[in-house]
Amino acid sequence: MTARFEIPGRLADAARAEGRDDWLAALPGIVADLERRWAVVVGPPFRPGGHTAWVAPATGERGEDLALKVLWRHPEAEREADGLRCWAGNGAVLLHAAEDVDEATTALLLERCRPGTTLESLPEPEQDEVVAGLLRRLWLEPPPGHVFPSLQGMCERWAGQSELSEPNPSLDPAMVRDGLTLFRELPAGADRHVLLATDLHAGNVLSAEREPWLTIDPKPHVGEPAYDALQHMLNCGERLNSDPLGLVARMAGLLELDPGRLRLWLFARCVQESADWPELAGVARAVAPG
Repeated sequence: MTARFEIPGRLADAARAEGRDDWLAALPGIVADLERRWAVVVGPPFRPGGHTAWVAPATGERGEDLALKVLWRHPEAEREADGLRCWAGNGAVLLHAAEDVDEATTALLLERCRPGTTLESLPEPEQDEVVAGLLRRLWLEPPPGHVFPSLQGMCERWAGQSELSEPNPSLDPAMVRDGLTLFRELPAGADRHVLLATDLHAGNVLSAEREPWLTIDPKPHVGEPAYDALQHMLNCGERLNSDPLGLVARMAGLLELDPGRLRLWLFARCVQESADWPELAGVARAVAPG
């Protein structure tokens, strides 16, 4: 580790916004301790980095090319290590070690992706195909007695948070109620439940040597496959706004999903996100059922 410990600005801002100054202060000591216990040499963090984790290249004692990820614990990411163990490198980065450092912090030692270019480097139609191919590999039947949280629980929590927020004024209150009701009801009406990544988009897919593309930063839950198409779709801003139904048809076809069901999911998620992501209100109106 370099003499001066570095924290990317994006992570520092996000942590302070959530009142995690103590977590930031403890981070240098946590990384130094992990270096000793996992026998790795850690370099400066990747930039610009993420909002909830400090991630840096690391070298193992036998020269292994690794990445150290230290993140603050939050419900969506609580089972990242368990998901990576289930996938065992099939479409996702390999997990070498994991530890709950304390009540606030989890650490993962991961396969490093080289060259590590994000999928954002490809045109969106090509991104669609890569994302769909990865998702279909990641959708495993959850193992008996699994520890993964349910998609239903996450949707219930997010819908409740949305109800406490100031609604998007451009959406009719009845549409907001319908969207949040649907966001709660859709998970329960699924006819298939699989292991989901829930946050797979082009920024969370890196070019690698072992495979052309690998998933990073999954937030595993168990639930309906159609949900897993949403994050990529939400990140395809131009197509989402100009032709949301065309984007639904495109992803439903690539993933062999019911396009009507995917449309309902997109409507519900856009309503749920619209208070903090105002441009999604127009998408919600465009794909609203009925």
